[in-house]
Amino acid sequence: MAGRLEGKFALITGAASGIGRAAALAFAREGAKLTLADVMTEAGEETVRMVRKAGGEAHFVKCDVSKAAEVEAMVDAAVKKYGRLDCAFNNAGIEGDTRHIADDTEENWDRVIAIDLKGVFLCVRAEIRQMLKQGTGGSIVNTASTAGLVGSHGMPAYTAAKHGVVGLTKVAGLEYSRAGIRVNAVCPGVIATPMVDRLVAGRPKMDARLTGVEPIGRKGKPEEIAEAALWLLSDDASFVAGCAMAVDGALTAQ
Repeated sequence: MAGRLEGKFALITGAASGIGRAAALAFAREGAKLTLADVMTEAGEETVRMVRKAGGEAHFVKCDVSKAAEVEAMVDAAVKKYGRLDCAFNNAGIEGDTRHIADDTEENWDRVIAIDLKGVFLCVRAEIRQMLKQGTGGSIVNTASTAGLVGSHGMPAYTAAKHGVVGLTKVAGLEYSRAGIRVNAVCPGVIATPMVDRLVAGRPKMDARLTGVEPIGRKGKPEEIAEAALWLLSDDASFVAGCAMAVDGALTAQ
């Protein structure tokens, strides 16, 4: 049986760890050939090695998604390698500092918005332009967050950015679905990733609180988010566009 992304050429940002690395392994398992991007070269190359060891095909491109020229070069590199771009998972992001609004800094705000929101915009724009040029449609998934659906204490910039990703996804879904380009978002809850590890480092009470907010009683796994993104990118989700899918153990159902 052919994989759900068999014969597809896919791009993943934030591929050096966590959800991005899990997605790389899942997409390769389902037949996609991959362009993997991140600012962390060594860890990104390690993901490439993991994909190849599992029998998949991948190459790495260093990219800071907050810079338009680097994003455009990343998409160009993917097309140069494989001839076209069929799927993209815009997953790169940072958590920023944890402070309440009155204590937050302009520097933190600008950095988080630049990577988590502007970066997604730049990627979506470049990917859609390429897919329109090809004329054969495509599928894009953006990583938002449950913080893009509800408020999140102590993370004003992150929450604002992820709400922006959800809004951008809905607009893109409206504007390009007739061109055969489906754009959706996945909204993870609390996931056991290096990002969450950084948030709770040395703070066991915060770790317990983050786990405790999940009605399902545990943190999610990166692989669970990867599988949701895989489905949204695949033809199995052919009637899904402009959707912000919560994968959150019922966190936002409360």
